[in-house]
Amino acid sequence: MTIDWSNLGFSYIKTPWRFLATWKDGSWNEGELTEDNYLHIHEGSTALHYGQQCFEGLKAYRRKDGGINLFRPDENSKRMNRSAYRLRMPEVPEDFFLDAVKQVVKANQEYVPPYGSGATLYIRPLLIGVGENIGVSPAPEYIFTVFCMPVGPYFKGGLTPTNFIVSDYDRAAPNGTGAAKVGGNYAASLLPGYEAHQRKFSDCIYLDPETHTKIEEVGSANFFGITADNEFVTPKSPSILPSITKYSLLHLAQHSLGLTPVEGDVYLNELDRFVEAGACGTAAVISPIGGIQNGEDFHVFYSETEVGPQTKALYDQLTGIQFGDIAAPTGWIFDVPLK
Repeated sequence: MTIDWSNLGFSYIKTPWRFLATWKDGSWNEGELTEDNYLHIHEGSTALHYGQQCFEGLKAYRRKDGGINLFRPDENSKRMNRSAYRLRMPEVPEDFFLDAVKQVVKANQEYVPPYGSGATLYIRPLLIGVGENIGVSPAPEYIFTVFCMPVGPYFKGGLTPTNFIVSDYDRAAPNGTGAAKVGGNYAASLLPGYEAHQRKFSDCIYLDPETHTKIEEVGSANFFGITADNEFVTPKSPSILPSITKYSLLHLAQHSLGLTPVEGDVYLNELDRFVEAGACGTAAVISPIGGIQNGEDFHVFYSETEVGPQTKALYDQLTGIQFGDIAAPTGWIFDVPLK
């Protein structure tokens, strides 16, 4: 396959190898790499009927020296296990998770985009309930699989501001599964996202489900805003997915840019306090927000056409660490042995 690395979108591309393991009778088997990109599961599988499944998303980055980095994959493992606990699924041991990810990256290393292309290898760990079942109860068996593909920017244009619209729909319920990375949350977002795209917005802004006064998430990404007095602010709520990228940016904002990190309420009627704003996540990385449509009101942040200086500095710092050009905080970077 010939790949135009500089013009990749965010879409599925079959790579040769993926990892597959099964849980039965209280334990995981050792798992193996397979070339089969189809899952063969029982028609009664709880993943199909009751949404008993969770997943993760992380990336592999080609360094200038040809090596490959993973960015904080241990945090993905921890988050998957929190999601699994919420849905009564067995944990995937962290060492097992990390080894599976490294096996998949190593086996598909020719699909890790070259340094300087701006593209990455997206990795999708997936945990699903399978086996003979029809009642609303945990599955008798589980599959853990990891597959990957090269990708470009999640939002078209990369580090270019785009506009978003406030949605009337709720992404998650109070005390629901908003903090877990489960498929049901994303299924619920398909209609709001479609309606936003129909109106020529990149995606929609979800408000807190209790009061509808505070920003929670931006599509499938987390929100951040930067104030005139140098605060880096992200929403805090039990129904927000805890983004690994967001927490990394909170650290970098303080220790690399000298900003004050704040997790707190982001009220929709107080957007004037922010001079820059963006969406962040593994897929989105950092996507600057040009403006937000809320009913008849349209609020512009730094610019609809240019990225703000603090957002650009954060993006350069984060991607510099991920691609190995900037020294990372201890424990953030995992090398993938290629021999």
